[in-house]
Amino acid sequence: MSPSDLEQPVLLSLVGGGLAAAFLHAALPTHWLPFVLVGRAQRWSLARNLAAVTAAGLAHVASTVFVGSLIVAAGLVLDTVIEGILPWLSAGLLFVFGGFYLIRAMARRPATAGGPGMDLAEPTVSHAAAFWGLVGVMALSPGEVLLPIYMSAAGEGAAVLAVLTLAFALGTVLGMTVFTLLARAGASILRLERWARYEGAVLGVALIAIGLLIVTHQH
Repeated sequence: MSPSDLEQPVLLSLVGGGLAAAFLHAALPTHWLPFVLVGRAQRWSLARNLAAVTAAGLAHVASTVFVGSLIVAAGLVLDTVIEGILPWLSAGLLFVFGGFYLIRAMARRPATAGGPGMDLAEPTVSHAAAFWGLVGVMALSPGEVLLPIYMSAAGEGAAVLAVLTLAFALGTVLGMTVFTLLARAGASILRLERWARYEGAVLGVALIAIGLLIVTHQH
């Protein structure tokens, strides 16, 4: 099925939900704080810092797409055995991930970005090692919260999955870039690290909302 064959409201909600989930997921400190700390330690220019963010964000999405493709393939096989189970399974996973982020947001203390790590010390590794180290870390950690959204779109065809992939890439890189820029502009003033708890809570609510949309669409 091509995107033009899918009902426009359904396609827009799917792409919009994927874009929002990717952006909110990228707002978690693990997706931008390392780039701020490494960039300051290496005394990177803004251009080099954002190049690392973009490369790592795309690597993160690529690994998500790879894992998601394997899950979608397995899910489609399962869906032929138990008809209609795939959307319910994806919605259930969204509820689980959403609940996990909500519970973790309420239980943990916000991460802090201050301390010795923020000092402008001399670089301890080469710029290439620091750059590719950040990219490698993100490539080896697929966006698990995005996988159920992939599963929900599995039956719509490769073209729709491709559009969803572009939405994931845009949301991820945009989110990582925005929060990296804000932190570079003055993390000590903005104290973005204190919002870690709320970012997790917002992401949890968003994932549950997307799950509810999938369930509603089945009726």
